[in-house]
Amino acid sequence: MNLLKHNLPLDWLKYRHLLQTKKENNQTFIYDLIRKKYILLQPEEMVRQLCIIWLTEEAGISRNSIQVEKSFMIHGLLRRFDIVVYNSDIQPLILIECKSPQTAITQAVFDQIAAYQYILQAPYIMLTNGNENYIARMDGETKKYIFFDKIPVW
Repeated sequence: MNLLKHNLPLDWLKYRHLLQTKKENNQTFIYDLIRKKYILLQPEEMVRQLCIIWLTEEAGISRNSIQVEKSFMIHGLLRRFDIVVYNSDIQPLILIECKSPQTAITQAVFDQIAAYQYILQAPYIMLTNGNENYIARMDGETKKYIFFDKIPVW
């Protein structure tokens, strides 16, 4: 699968002024708008927080519809998704996997989110490392992912 042709150019950095950080004991923390607490700043966490801001500012999704880092069981193993956006019926709508900017979006990353999607049954998936951004929808009939070349209307 050639994902490169489906990479969506999202300008995450235009939201960096909305990030809240603080220093404590020589460590930097970033405020999570959903969990309403400061989290240790790691590269993946920066991508996750920029994605959350993008969802609320650009995609118009309510913070109340977003859940972050929730654990669930898959094949008897404890796993954790990065972000799930729920629809008005409180059903998963978008499953989002965030990686650090240094982590390439590979087939293994796609397989990870596909396994999570199989359990959560979110119709849309999004993969991002802040540089590469992919959004796809599961086609119920063909059981294949259809990648978007632009941001869909949720």
